[in-house]
Amino acid sequence: MKKKLEYLWPALGLCAVVGSFYLLYHEFRGESVGSEVWSALRSISVQNYLLAGAGSLLAYIALAWYDRIALLHLGVKHISWVFISLCSFTTYALSHNIGASVFSGAMVRYRAYSTKGLTAAQVAVLVVLCSYTFGFGNVLLGGLLLTYDPDLMQRLSGFLPDVFTHPHAARAVGLACLGGVALYIIGSLMHFKPLKIGSLEVLYPRPEVMKQQLFAAPLELIGSASIIYFALPEQGNPGYLVVLGAFILSFSAALVSHAPGGLGVFELLFIKLMPDVARVKVLAALLVWRLFYLIIPLLIALVVVVVFERGRLAQVMRDARRADAAMRKEEVD
Repeated sequence: MKKKLEYLWPALGLCAVVGSFYLLYHEFRGESVGSEVWSALRSISVQNYLLAGAGSLLAYIALAWYDRIALLHLGVKHISWVFISLCSFTTYALSHNIGASVFSGAMVRYRAYSTKGLTAAQVAVLVVLCSYTFGFGNVLLGGLLLTYDPDLMQRLSGFLPDVFTHPHAARAVGLACLGGVALYIIGSLMHFKPLKIGSLEVLYPRPEVMKQQLFAAPLELIGSASIIYFALPEQGNPGYLVVLGAFILSFSAALVSHAPGGLGVFELLFIKLMPDVARVKVLAALLVWRLFYLIIPLLIALVVVVVFERGRLAQVMRDARRADAAMRKEEVD
């Protein structure tokens, strides 16, 4: 069964990419996308490119905070912020591009955190809690946005069935999300017993962990969405809250699709959610997001991995030389 799943997720991701690109092709058929996109990219001001870069930096700072929160939950306090930040940055830069972030992220984190004394079980808990914190941020921000502006889902009218896009249904989903968040907060503050779902046991984090999650969880999404917001033109720009809502919906769908980097899936849904902005302009903004959130971090992460592995290899060789020298000394004695 496990071997079949190893093939299933990549297959689903490939199908999502192919299907999305087919729909995107029909979306842009007849338009000179290449030259128009380059023109849109050149029209973005240097200031807005810098602000988009700042948004990416904010997102990765928040992701490092995810790891710090998980380590706090585990009671691990001896690892420096610098190490945590480098490990988190490398993990997410690689997993966002590779896809199947839980599995790929687990391998990178174990390789790094095992050098600091963490066991495989501790790393597994860390990975799960980081994923949960991200999901918590989606539920929290999604609930707030759908409750405040349920008309957001109407932007997908004609693309999704009416039952999913009706404002009343959207607000009901938003209130349900906020209800779940409230239950989680109360459970942590009141020290509820672990929630058991079959053989799965869900522990409520301590209040100091939960309070940090409330701030860190939405911060990554806020930073990521700001990259696109600053790259969009002023004309037709629906405002940051709408861009944030569109980003949460599109990014969540991309993650569920298991497509590497959400390729195609993310673009298709986001373009549909921005009917008032020229499609080529939206596509250009999404390319800026991919550049600042995926490509540049990936290139930096590859350098970090090479330096880390080189250091580990040098350490192994030093240990081997010391062991060899010790053995020779014993033979002489």
